[in-house]
Amino acid sequence: MSSDNTPSEVLNVQEFIDQQRFSRYQGLILALCFLIVAADGFDTAAVGFVAPALAKEWRLTWVQLGPVLSAALIGSVVGALVAGPLADKIGRKRVLVASVVTFGALSLASVQADSIEALTLFRLGCGIGLGAAMPNATTMISEYVPAKHRGLLVNVMFCGFTIGASAGGFAAALLIPAFGWRVVFFAGGVVPLLLAVVLLACLPESVRFMVAKSWPAASINKVLSRISGTPMEASRFKLHEETGVEKHIPVLLIMSKRYRTGTLLLWLTYFMGLLVYFLLTSWLPTLLKDSGMTLKQASLITALFPLGGGIGSIVCGYAMDRVSAHRVVAATYLLTGGLLWGIGQLTGEVLFIGLLIFVAGTCLNGAQVSVPVIAADFYPTHGRASGIAWMLGTGRIGGIVGSMAGANLLQAGLGLGAIVSMLAIPSFIAAFALLVKGSVAHKQSHASVISKRLTSGSE
Repeated sequence: MSSDNTPSEVLNVQEFIDQQRFSRYQGLILALCFLIVAADGFDTAAVGFVAPALAKEWRLTWVQLGPVLSAALIGSVVGALVAGPLADKIGRKRVLVASVVTFGALSLASVQADSIEALTLFRLGCGIGLGAAMPNATTMISEYVPAKHRGLLVNVMFCGFTIGASAGGFAAALLIPAFGWRVVFFAGGVVPLLLAVVLLACLPESVRFMVAKSWPAASINKVLSRISGTPMEASRFKLHEETGVEKHIPVLLIMSKRYRTGTLLLWLTYFMGLLVYFLLTSWLPTLLKDSGMTLKQASLITALFPLGGGIGSIVCGYAMDRVSAHRVVAATYLLTGGLLWGIGQLTGEVLFIGLLIFVAGTCLNGAQVSVPVIAADFYPTHGRASGIAWMLGTGRIGGIVGSMAGANLLQAGLGLGAIVSMLAIPSFIAAFALLVKGSVAHKQSHASVISKRLTSGSE
């Protein structure tokens, strides 16, 4: 690597990162993104655990609760659609810090809500911050980790979401009986605000973004020096992006002819996965309680659903770095569908239901957090944040559909078995869409190789 340190060399930043050992500095960035996603997970899941206590205190029907449960999801769609292009323009760090402050402050404000309308409004604003945080944390870490470990390390970051969501369940089970439902929003507000201070002090801007936007060489060398542990003095930098990719406006890029099919299939996959995820996280405590369990049992069993996601994320990430990422994640969605159908056939078996919910959560969370890894690898640097953000934003529309559908299915009199069994269908659709996406990507890659060979031959 010594030749890359000389000012005369043009340093390929991604190749440089890929050739280094994973450093403590990259570990710090991973840890900070992990904490962002954990705070996101806690806040996203909190309202589902709060719902039974909220309905009892304010005497609400399930349909009246629907807007509260879906408000943050609606806000997150707006946050994702706006934040992705913004991050591609002004940087990942600025948008990340602003998003964490936003959802922390508005979660804290939710403590003071005295009506269903006020709480819905606070949750809507909170969702805007949540929608901006996740895609930019994903983009940030994917641009800092070596390609050979990207699947595993990005999924390790996503374990923060499942751990945060599970912590929301345990916090609800322990704190709500003693202090009421407002304490959950208090915890979900204070922690992100403290985290924002740490981010300002310790989180760097994406080095790939700095190169793409022609930041001063001194700023780029400073970050690369911390990664390698040796002084860097390069004066020129480049990114290894596929040739033939024009620098469109980011949103136009992801919908251009080259990326359109893959973009739509990623949107469909993520939409279906979040439909399943948010229907379960929003309504599973209520479904379990209505099936005869106590509120504590329902909260604890629901907490098992995201808890297994950490295992699923690591297993999927490890496998994705070694075999076809599309096939690994598609197979995991298929397994999720089978498990959900199985849960729907059980009645009254509390321990067995809890076990299957844990395994189903392991699979669904593992699959769901792996899709952004595929998206990060699919898009070039100048459109990556937009591509990931718009996929997450579109997917969260699936979450809205899931949350609202849960309210209507309950109102229609359907119980735990019928609703959970039905969720096998969107899981299978997600698997099919991802298999098609993988096939399209393989054909494009094969065509690109042939084109390069013909080009080199003509030269």
